[in-house]
Formats: sequence, C-alpha cells, structure tokens
Amino acid sequence: MDNAAALSFRHRLYVQLDPTAWPRQGLSLTNRLVCALILASIVFAVLETEPSLEADFEDIFTLLEWLLTAAFVTEYIARLWICTENPKYGGRFGRFKYACSPIAIVDLVALTPALLSIVGSEAFVLRLFRLVRILRLARLGPFSRAMAHIGAAFRSRRYELTLSACMAVLLLIVSSLLLYLIEGNVQPKAFGSIPRAMWWSIATLTTVGYGDVFPITPLGRIIAGMTAVLGIGLIALPTGILAAAFGDAIQRDKAPK
Repeated sequence: MDNAAALSFRHRLYVQLDPTAWPRQGLSLTNRLVCALILASIVFAVLETEPSLEADFEDIFTLLEWLLTAAFVTEYIARLWICTENPKYGGRFGRFKYACSPIAIVDLVALTPALLSIVGSEAFVLRLFRLVRILRLARLGPFSRAMAHIGAAFRSRRYELTLSACMAVLLLIVSSLLLYLIEGNVQPKAFGSIPRAMWWSIATLTTVGYGDVFPITPLGRIIAGMTAVLGIGLIALPTGILAAAFGDAIQRDKAPK
C-alpha cells in the first residue's frame, strides 16, 4: 500500500470511527458495531459477578474477555492512527494530544483488567479492576445525540439548577439544625450533632426514607413531616426544569436549519 492509498484508507476509517466526521445522521456501521461490543462487555462484566455463572462458564468468560480486549485494543490503535485527520488533533503533537483526551484515557483505563492479568496480579485486584470496564459506557456519549441534548439542557438551565441546588442545601442545613435542637438530647447517637442529623435529613429530603433514624418527639415529628413534604417539591423542581430544557433542545435539533 503506497502513501496515497494509506492516506485515503486513513480518511475513510476516520469517517467511519469519528462521529463528527460521519456525513449522515445516526452512526456509521463501524461505530454501531463498537457500541454493540461496549454493551456486550458490560453484560459480560455484570454476569461474571454471579459466582455460579463464573464457576460454570469461567473458560467462556475468559475467552470473551480476551476477544473483546483484542477488539478494543485494535480500535484504540486505529483511533490513535486516524486522529490526525481531525483538525483538532493536527500538528506535530496531535496524537499525543488525543491520547491525553478524556475519551482516550477512558479507553486505556478500560483495558487495564486484561493488562493486569498479563503481569499476574492477585485475583481480588483483578476483580476490583474489572469494574473499570463499566467506564466503557462513557464511550457511548460522543455517539449519542441524546447526550448532547442533555448537556445543552444543563447549560441552558444552569441558573435555575444552581438556584434549586442552593435551596436544597439551605433546607438540608435548616432541617438538620432543627432536629439537632429538638432531638439532640433525646437521641444523641442519631441527632447529637448537625452532621449526624444530616444523614436523616438527606434520606428524608431525597424521599428515600431508610427508617433507621427517625424523630420520636411530637415537635420533631412535625418538623419531619414538613421536611418530607418539602422534599417532594425539592426533587420535582430540578426534574421539571431539566425535562423542559431537554424538550427544548430536541425541538431545536429537529427545527429546519
């Protein structure tokens, strides 16, 4: 393959692998295959945590892990090769700049389980680093318009979201302070300090309600009821803001250019 043919092949591969270079809507066939492999690796990582499945299909899981790792290593090298086609990574140190980008770092970190097995790490370390494969889901972000819409929604409503976050922090502190003053002497282990009371306040405001800690005095229960009701609105407020902003972002994307 001469130099001109290599450059032509590199550009064609660049169009296939870089979503920003794909001329049509949606994903290229190559990126669809990459997405399928990413999702498959996540499924296998989840199934492998089941001891009975790992014991019965250990050889199959090992083979699949190596095949997927080989595919992702090949893809990583290919992306490193074609990245200079993107003006963003042009120049003498373009490949180094790409290798230091967040997406490339996620790719490299996701390959660590197989690399660790080569050097003979202990089993429990490998189990810990197998969870790093979940980071491959982050690679789906650049391939999805939905992620771009979510980012646009956050940016367009950052003032409203910041305001709602400030309200949440204020309510958290006030409710924790009140329960500390009311229940602190009665239940010192649970409400003996404001930080201790914050655990109850967080569980209540987020509507989780674990039930491991709760007020027992009449006034404390009144404050708890008010906090629970306010927590419902606290959760609904940013949800409504983001839902509206997300809908606006989709409409702008669908609007004729």
